[in-house]
Amino acid sequence: MVISMASHTIMMFTDRVFLGRYSIDALAAAFPASMTNFLFFSFFLGTLEYVGVFVAQYTGAIRHERVGAALWQGIFFCIPAALIMALLGLNAHGIFELVGHAPAIRQLEADYFSIVCLGSFFPLLSVVFSTFYSGRGITKPVMFVNMFAAAVNIPLDWMMINGYGPFPEMGIKGAALATVFAGTINALILGKMLFTAEHNRKYGILRNWRLDFDLLKRFLKFGLPGGAQFFLDMFAISFFGFMVGQFTRAELAATNIAISIDTLAFLPAVGMSIAASIMVGQSMGRGDLQGARYATNSVLHLVMVYMVAMAAVFIFAPGPLLGLFKTTGMSDAEFAPIMAMGAVFLRYVAAFTVLDALLNAYMGGLKGAGDTRFIMCVMGSLAVFVMILPMLLVFKYTDLGIHGPWLCLVAYVAIMAVIFVIRFRSGAWLRHRVIEEAH
Repeated sequence: MVISMASHTIMMFTDRVFLGRYSIDALAAAFPASMTNFLFFSFFLGTLEYVGVFVAQYTGAIRHERVGAALWQGIFFCIPAALIMALLGLNAHGIFELVGHAPAIRQLEADYFSIVCLGSFFPLLSVVFSTFYSGRGITKPVMFVNMFAAAVNIPLDWMMINGYGPFPEMGIKGAALATVFAGTINALILGKMLFTAEHNRKYGILRNWRLDFDLLKRFLKFGLPGGAQFFLDMFAISFFGFMVGQFTRAELAATNIAISIDTLAFLPAVGMSIAASIMVGQSMGRGDLQGARYATNSVLHLVMVYMVAMAAVFIFAPGPLLGLFKTTGMSDAEFAPIMAMGAVFLRYVAAFTVLDALLNAYMGGLKGAGDTRFIMCVMGSLAVFVMILPMLLVFKYTDLGIHGPWLCLVAYVAIMAVIFVIRFRSGAWLRHRVIEEAH
């Protein structure tokens, strides 16, 4: 799962690198545009990922015939989700007019956002298809397909942004189209692997295609709070991005670069969090509560080693990473302010990277057991009272400048990590029941 998420990291990272080399305006627009897209997409992504917990718990309970039915509830959910994303894409200009960025950057933001929103159906479908494998603990197929999609995305980015090969120069639109194509390829390959006679025989992949209202109700009961939790978290981060956009172009570019580099640490940690959810889900399906605790603690140890190593790189070797984003033709003197600010911002990134290790491990364990409502309430409260309101107050009443939003971001992650540690150690999360009792 770490390598699978790393492939998504590579796609996002190469998008930003190619756009940074193409133009600073394109790089400045890419972060708020992609974050706004992911803000809305995250609600559906967080909901659909919970199909994997149902698959895990049915697998742990040795009720394989219910796996196909669980998958189909997720597939049906993709249809209204994709329609809502498309409607958002059609109203891209209205959304970004609310932000107040410079007109040139606002146009680029709307271009990127509209394309990736209109192309959301297959990326959503690929999430559901991947849960069939990850929920059963068979993660290599997902890894290889994600790696292949990332490998396709890189040359497409280069050609479509800059206008090489059969493609015209499209700039930020090319980056968006390359992302959509990669997501479509991912879904088509996983679909081809999933819908087979063998899987139908054991898991009811084809014969259980109908709506199961009782199962759909349970899926929405646990999945929607998971989606809301993801949305609220991304809303807080997106608000951070928009607040940063009120500062100078150099400060905005340096922040975008620092956050882009952070994806090297963040998304693999999310992969570990998903792994924790799957292992806890399988343990809960078997009724093995001690196994659920052990799985979560194991993930914590692994992700902490990874995150501490990444934090050390961000602190002690920021130069090579920041240099990747230098625009072609930009002099060292022009890039020097961005480089200096980026090095400072990477220290903030290093701080919340280590805190993210705690956060993702314990949140994954809680989600796998069905404690999604608690997670949603915590994230909603902290998003308002630790990120949004303090950031507005800091911006208006202090002279901290761009350091104010960064300090709020670190505080947000720190407080959330502490709350989830306390919740996990209390054992209250063990009382949930996700799947129905077997007859």
